[in-house]
Amino acid sequence: MTEPVKQPNLLVIMADQLRYDCLGYSRLAPVQTPHLDSLAAGGMWFENAYNHIPICGPARQSFVCGRRPESFGGLWNYSLGLQVGALAPTNFSWARSVQEAGYVNGYIGKWDVHPSFDPTHYGYTYYVSSDDRYRKLLKERYPELAYKAGYFGETDPLPLADTRTHKTAEMACGLMRQLAATDGPWQLRVNFQEPHLPCRPAAEFAAMYTPDSIPEWGSFGETFADKPYIQKQQLRNWGIEHYEWPDWAPIVARYYAVISQLDDAVGKLLAELDALGQSGDTVVVFTTDHGDMCGGHRMLDKHYVLYEDVVKVPLIVRWPGVVAPGSRCERFVYNLLDLPPTLLAIAGAGYPEGGGDRLHGESLLPLLQGAEPDQWRDEVVASFNGAQFGLFTQRMIRTREWKYVWNCTDVDELYDLRSDPHELHNVIGHPGSRRITAELRKRLYHILLADGDGIVRNEWMRWQLLEGRKA
Repeated sequence: MTEPVKQPNLLVIMADQLRYDCLGYSRLAPVQTPHLDSLAAGGMWFENAYNHIPICGPARQSFVCGRRPESFGGLWNYSLGLQVGALAPTNFSWARSVQEAGYVNGYIGKWDVHPSFDPTHYGYTYYVSSDDRYRKLLKERYPELAYKAGYFGETDPLPLADTRTHKTAEMACGLMRQLAATDGPWQLRVNFQEPHLPCRPAAEFAAMYTPDSIPEWGSFGETFADKPYIQKQQLRNWGIEHYEWPDWAPIVARYYAVISQLDDAVGKLLAELDALGQSGDTVVVFTTDHGDMCGGHRMLDKHYVLYEDVVKVPLIVRWPGVVAPGSRCERFVYNLLDLPPTLLAIAGAGYPEGGGDRLHGESLLPLLQGAEPDQWRDEVVASFNGAQFGLFTQRMIRTREWKYVWNCTDVDELYDLRSDPHELHNVIGHPGSRRITAELRKRLYHILLADGDGIVRNEWMRWQLLEGRKA
């Protein structure tokens, strides 16, 4: 491998609510994503990348500052339910650091970091509010347009060029050209809103998938036996308690279709990068904020669960001349916590290593360069605090073999992932599970404490984890 390019450009592409198993490169679902597959083949595909909080606002706030949202009060989406804090511009921002290191930064698309302050307050020189522009376009060109199917989705009657995916890509290409014309390196974040429900693929992509071609999720046989009450209640909240697979198949088909459409839009970004002659000097990152149930465990959306469907995510990094094409990394990584120190290291920018601004992730640079670090995490931890149907506190720790979910006000969950990869059988009550449960609770406690999660500073919560006062 050649020496790294000094301060390469950074192109960070983020999808919204994309499952790990729904890219063709994963070989797990029949979704066609040729452009993203090509991107992965040209760089590194992370087999075990995890989101640390599967809800839009807190996840994206964490990505800005590189810290778990519980450490700064971003517990759930500030636009839902009880009012909650958001990440203030006075907090650390990796974009601001790379800006100080000489980068010109641009941001386009979904934000969800603060209701009042846009990306220009966090280190971005240029910001394109693509959703505002898109709404204006629809109002002008298609004043009679009305979608009818709600969250369950439908075929979009618009021509592909006027869909949100492709208008976002068009605007992003324009911003990329603007950045490429400046002196010095640039950093561009492109944030698509797809495939977040409701899924509305254009006709040519909707035609790619028919309900009878959609395989049933391995977790669809969920019975909710010995599971927290809130999971089965979610089916009632959405009115889907009687849905069988024939009801879900067309919904999943539209999810697949809009992912293929998103892939096509990403292909336009990558083609623009090629046309500018800057692909060889640009690190390209593709990931998402979290996954989607989309019928997994018979559930919709992503709330009140920490199943693999929502916490395991795609992560691709291509860096010509540094990352070997076709690389696969099997280590446990966090996409939104490990990327900030990684991007800072690539850019040669500084970041805090102690105190209240300490980053909670680790730089992926050694892994990207093909090294095998002697010390690397052998677990991942995720959290959930509440959403539109009310508050419900959860913390999760996952190792190669086990997943433990601490549900503070309901039954806990323990899954033996070797024999039960689809997380259907909660074995928390089995006598033989006591030792591993105690071990995982202790490990979870110490990680949460180190990362500033105030819940474990509560005496009653410590009792639950360290003294086994929770059955």
